[in-house]
Amino acid sequence: MKTQRKEKKKLNKRDQLFPSFLLLLLLGFGLTGSGMAHLLILSSPLSISLCFFAWLQGFLVVHGNTNLTHSSFTPINRDLYHSSGDLMEEIKALVFRHPDRLTFDTIKSRNKGYSAEIAVVTYCRRRQENDDRPKFRILLSFGQHGRELITSELALRILSILSKEQFLPNLDPSSLDHTLDKLLIKMVPMENINGRRIVEAGDLCERRNGRGVDLNRNWSVDWGKKEKDYDPYEENPGTAPFSEPETQIMRKVAMSFDPHIWVNIHSGMEALFMPYDHKNTTPDGVSSHQMKSLLEELNHLHCQRRCMIGSGGGSVGYLAHGTSTDYMFDIVRVPMAFTFEIYGDGAASSRDCFKMFNPTDFGTFNRVLNEWSAAFFTIFKLGPNQLGENYSKASVPTLDKWVSIDEYLDGYLVERSSRYGKKTEVLELGMQEIRTYFRLFLLSSVLLLFMFCSRISKGKCARPIVSAIAL
Repeated sequence: MKTQRKEKKKLNKRDQLFPSFLLLLLLGFGLTGSGMAHLLILSSPLSISLCFFAWLQGFLVVHGNTNLTHSSFTPINRDLYHSSGDLMEEIKALVFRHPDRLTFDTIKSRNKGYSAEIAVVTYCRRRQENDDRPKFRILLSFGQHGRELITSELALRILSILSKEQFLPNLDPSSLDHTLDKLLIKMVPMENINGRRIVEAGDLCERRNGRGVDLNRNWSVDWGKKEKDYDPYEENPGTAPFSEPETQIMRKVAMSFDPHIWVNIHSGMEALFMPYDHKNTTPDGVSSHQMKSLLEELNHLHCQRRCMIGSGGGSVGYLAHGTSTDYMFDIVRVPMAFTFEIYGDGAASSRDCFKMFNPTDFGTFNRVLNEWSAAFFTIFKLGPNQLGENYSKASVPTLDKWVSIDEYLDGYLVERSSRYGKKTEVLELGMQEIRTYFRLFLLSSVLLLFMFCSRISKGKCARPIVSAIAL
């Protein structure tokens, strides 16, 4: 992943040089007419050679780029991958066929003229029965980066298995039912649908949302810090933490659902990451041991030990600031928070983004979906056992948790759905502006107080000193 990012930076620099080569090309073509005739009269053989070299260089650059942009790009394989619209329609149809265990909710948000919506699918095996037993809650997010199409296909595959329309080999149905009885699962099949549409329109390297912000840099933990290799095209964190409607929605879902396990699913390599992303360490305490133990089991059973394991910041080769997984662990206090990287073609060109992040042949496509579906059902089985007492202590979710003033002013009250499917309509306000005005008010109050104290101090210094000794 680190190497891929460096290659893309070199690519951006080369693209910036292209206009200068194009100018040389135009100069070369301009000198082929009357301009060349004047040059032949007025110039030396050296200048003629330089002009010819400039024309040739421009010609090669243009034709080289043309070949790169057309012949070496792998297009989206429509035989393997759904369009964003078709995938969401198929998920809706799946929910419609299984109302006894699935519900579908759409949450919308808007900020400064930019709007987004996120679909949330909830699975509960005995949803329509009176089952008051505490549930183990799992929150999964797919498609946070638009170019990682394979992740949303994995979401569809998992939902199909949960609905028993597809099956995993070597999985006992009765044992599976016993496991799923304990669970309440929320899945976001496509977190960044606006960015996905940009990819489908032809920009296959786009990872950001519809207005150019990386949603996995827009969370508040260590937000905005830039490393030496910071790439604004790849890692734009936005104007403020939670400036984007997508991250606002995801935060509300996490706060209200209060999961025991969070997994953010990506592609680009094969890895099983735990916190932290913004520093080269893992957390202290029992939870760190529990997370690492689960990841090692997954690596053994489903990755054949080829997956990288550890903290995102310590394993991938670079630090990432403002990520969702760090926020889930530090702020939402999710006991087990992970980032999974499910596929990567390290041999692909940095320009060939679709091939770099997504399987392109039927065999690899199905292998990835089967292996990682099995990995998630292992999480469903082992997760409650790993947490043990922590599971029972945090077994009842609260819909309205206490939040900080920043979280409230960032738009805590937006349209959302409860775990029972009952929609709550609340106001969507421009809380970013209100928070700014509030801080300006505090700053001006401090300045006025400072000026007032300064005047008092100067007044005391200017007061005449009266001697207490009689003359």
